[in-house]
This record gives sequence, C-alpha cells and structure tokens, in this order.
Amino acid sequence: MKFLDTNIVIRFLVRDDDVKAGACLELLQRVERGEEEITTSESVIAEIVYVLSSPRLYALSPEDIRARLVPILSLRGLRLPAKRLYVRALDIYCEYSSLDFEDALSVAHLEREGITTMLSYDIGFDLVHGIIREEP
Repeated sequence: MKFLDTNIVIRFLVRDDDVKAGACLELLQRVERGEEEITTSESVIAEIVYVLSSPRLYALSPEDIRARLVPILSLRGLRLPAKRLYVRALDIYCEYSSLDFEDALSVAHLEREGITTMLSYDIGFDLVHGIIREEP
C-alpha cells in the first residue's frame, strides 16, 4: 500500500504538466483495475478541494470539484475509511454556498454521528438544515 499526496491528484485533474498528468493517469488506472492499492487522508482531500477552489489558482466551482473528485474517491483500489463521508461532504459543499469544504466536512461528521448542535461563531452553519448553531 502507498499513500497518495495532494499534488498527484492535482496534476491529474488540472493537467498542467503533460508528463506528470500522464504518469498520474497511469497510476490511477492501475488503482481502478485493482493492480495497486493506495490510501490517503482527510487532510489531503481537504487540501485538494482548497487548491482547486482557490481563486488564485484554479477557481473551480464546488460542482466542478465534486464532479472531478468523486470518481477518484470511488476507485476500486483506493482504501480510505469513510469514503462515503467525503462524498457526502462534497454534496454538502455543493448544496450550501455559505460553507467551505472543511465546514461541509464537519457537517458530514455531525450527520454521521447524529449530532444536531454545532458550537461555532460561523453563521454559515445557520443555513444548514438540521443543524442548530450555538455560541458558547
């Protein structure tokens, strides 16, 4: 098993370097065929979304990021605990423009745990159905 870093996914998705993008494509095809197993972390997924959404870099919309990232999260050889959680966070990120991806990921965690109260000063959570924001 090998660990997948942010820059591999970015090079594949934005194809700003043909050689690296091609190598990343070959890797991901091996992972899809089950010839190679990889894993990554929540922080890497959050960083991918951050980089792709950054106005200074790629300025992709939440919907475009979701469309590009979900197929990678769905690769057969990607071993990632809570894959569904990250896909759900991408759905929430697309649904609520008041949330950045990290906040959407927090909402997905709340949903998974059955928690309805968020302690936060971030008023963006006020728009999320089923979540009650409280300030300490």
